[in-house]
Amino acid sequence: MKAPDFAYARPASLDAALALLAEHGEEAAPLAGGQSLVTALNMRLAAPRLLVDLNAIPGLAGVSEEGSIVRIGAMTRHRDVGTAAIVRERLPLFAAALPHIAHPAIRNRGTIGGSVALADPATEWPACCLAAGATIVVLGREGERRIAAGDFFLGLYATALRPGEIVTAIEVPVPGQDAVWGFDELARRHGDYALVGLAATGRRAGGGLADLRLAFFGVADRPVLARDAAAAVEAGDIAGAQAALAGELDPPDDPATRAATRLHLARVLLGRVAGRLRGDTVTEGGRNGV
Repeated sequence: MKAPDFAYARPASLDAALALLAEHGEEAAPLAGGQSLVTALNMRLAAPRLLVDLNAIPGLAGVSEEGSIVRIGAMTRHRDVGTAAIVRERLPLFAAALPHIAHPAIRNRGTIGGSVALADPATEWPACCLAAGATIVVLGREGERRIAAGDFFLGLYATALRPGEIVTAIEVPVPGQDAVWGFDELARRHGDYALVGLAATGRRAGGGLADLRLAFFGVADRPVLARDAAAAVEAGDIAGAQAALAGELDPPDDPATRAATRLHLARVLLGRVAGRLRGDTVTEGGRNGV
């Protein structure tokens, strides 16, 4: 199957891109890495009249540290996010997630901003953003907005983006020296969408864990913070945390994987990651992680 006919524009500035999106409304779609959009076009699941290519706009890619924040440009390729020295040093959770994202060809072309804007509930970056307390920076004709990750993802492929807005950056707080993190996922084959995944952050406190954030993905219509499970882990009750997931996660039930199976896998991942968060693995930089 081939994509439907569409017009194509490659603006050289943000102002020009936003003007095109405003002029054409719902008939226009921004094009970042294109790894999901082009597939949707070819399958006739999307049919925009105009593609607005963001790849020629300067300043939308790159990673920088600004005070206590790491800023990741929306057009930064997956591979460049996970291999950037700043990310590996300051945001090891994001570096750990990179090898789980699809395959090398997709990691080399897809962008973090495109993934966040698409909001596929089975992908890694949205869950990492939620676990890390990231802020999604968006821009429209009416100006810039900063949206907490917890308020950005609203449902299946649904976000807080308003018509005509685009994601320009992701801002992630730099964890403290006592920070811990964990990442793991289960898929049928490496590179497939996760059946269940878990991104976790927290800190060491008094021989235990505090401020724990457990962001599960692949188990609902968006990444989900399991707050009751996190509280149980902080209390040292791993079994109680696993049991709490039944009331916090709503896995989809489909012909390939039953909801009960996904919930079981979520409990397995929680046990693995929680054990490591408590100190089973230490990264080269001295931070505890998976």
